[in-house]
Amino acid sequence: MNIRIILFVLGKLAQACGLALMIPFVVALFYGESSLMAFLVAIVISLFLGRLFMGQGHRPTDSLTVREGVAITALGWIMITLLGMIPYAAGGYLSVLDSIFECISGLSGTGATVIDDIEGLPASLVLWRALTHWFGGLGIIVIFIAVFPQFGKGIVHMFNAESTGPRSDRTLPRIKEMAKALFTVYVAFTIVSTLVFMLCGMPFLIAADHAFATIATGGFSPYNDSVAHFHSPVIELCLSFFMLISSANFGMYVAAWQKGFKVILDDTEFRVYLAIVAVATAAMSLDLVLAQQWDGVESLRQAFFQSVSISSSTGFVSNDFDQWPVFSKFILLVLMFVGGCAGSTTGGLKVTRIMLLVKTLAAIIRQKMHPNLVLHIRSNGEEFSMDLIYGVARFFFVYTMLGVLWTFILVFDGVAIFDAIGLSVSTMGSCGPGFGQFGATATCSALPPLSKVALCFSMLMGRLEAFPVLAILMPSFWRHRNSW
Repeated sequence: MNIRIILFVLGKLAQACGLALMIPFVVALFYGESSLMAFLVAIVISLFLGRLFMGQGHRPTDSLTVREGVAITALGWIMITLLGMIPYAAGGYLSVLDSIFECISGLSGTGATVIDDIEGLPASLVLWRALTHWFGGLGIIVIFIAVFPQFGKGIVHMFNAESTGPRSDRTLPRIKEMAKALFTVYVAFTIVSTLVFMLCGMPFLIAADHAFATIATGGFSPYNDSVAHFHSPVIELCLSFFMLISSANFGMYVAAWQKGFKVILDDTEFRVYLAIVAVATAAMSLDLVLAQQWDGVESLRQAFFQSVSISSSTGFVSNDFDQWPVFSKFILLVLMFVGGCAGSTTGGLKVTRIMLLVKTLAAIIRQKMHPNLVLHIRSNGEEFSMDLIYGVARFFFVYTMLGVLWTFILVFDGVAIFDAIGLSVSTMGSCGPGFGQFGATATCSALPPLSKVALCFSMLMGRLEAFPVLAILMPSFWRHRNSW
């Protein structure tokens, strides 16, 4: 593993972060906001650090190894978090720990916040919150590859370390082309959603904030009461549509672009995801009618929006679901755990993994009845290797155990057990709102410091699917310098 190559690529990422910070800086300059100097400090530090790392580093001349790809991805996310939190801390808006929490929540697409009065922040800082969603949603590394595709064939390891869901091997040309295509679709969805939200009556910056949060399935809203601020079924419907399409594999849209709309109709995972949303909507709507005597239309409206919002891991809130019946809250908890489709901007375990686990369980049961049966696991017209199936099982175990670990730490730190479970599942699933004291209409500002640190790790590991972060925490990862 070549540390100088890692430093060079991290330097490039730091400079890219500095350029991104110029967007809210220009807004702060235009409106003459107090956050101007805070963004200037962040830009200077980012560009200086980038130049320092590049000066000490070495441009890749050959392929990156697996170790280097994993290290760049994990360290890159940590570095961008520390740079991205500077405007919050330098402007005196949040403490250092709270600034880190807010930034990693934005980048990971979690949407949990420690800010009690979002509407009191400068427009530039609110925009930066939304932009952290947008850059982290598709992926810092994916956007980096799309914009700076000059690195060698080892970028596949960076791409794989950041991408979500089980995946097949990819070749170099396809990685570069795919990153550009994904970025193009991502930008197109963002522009279209911004225009639609403006047609719904939102001012440009508010529409852009919601577009960044929706397409990235992040959930940061510029209003304290989130989407409930609008009291508008039309806005909720538009948001729901864009959350739904952002919950699908973005690679599916690239394929549909090349082969036709039938690709979307034939995608098994997306169909299963839509079925999950439909069943959850129907069950919660019925529960609200029977348990709380809600009007049928209103119950369907609120149940549908929260089903889409939570299953997509966006976390927008149109109603205080913490006041809903226990059965409905249980369904929302399950949706947080499952998440959306692999290759999307959503969090959670992913629908395709649930499908593969169910198919594997059914195949094992059949094999018990027919010992000579050879296992074949197929999904969406593709047969998955047993190595990939074992990988899914390993991830399910690690994902579940990490959720238990965060719950244990939170309970040890004084958080009520059911609140701790909700926060653990929500942050690992990049969803945002939990239940109880930290429910739909509350923030995480009252959490003890240890709990905030634990949830920072939870959000980072949930977004990067644990293994890249776990790898760099192992001393052996840095000791052995032979390439993988």
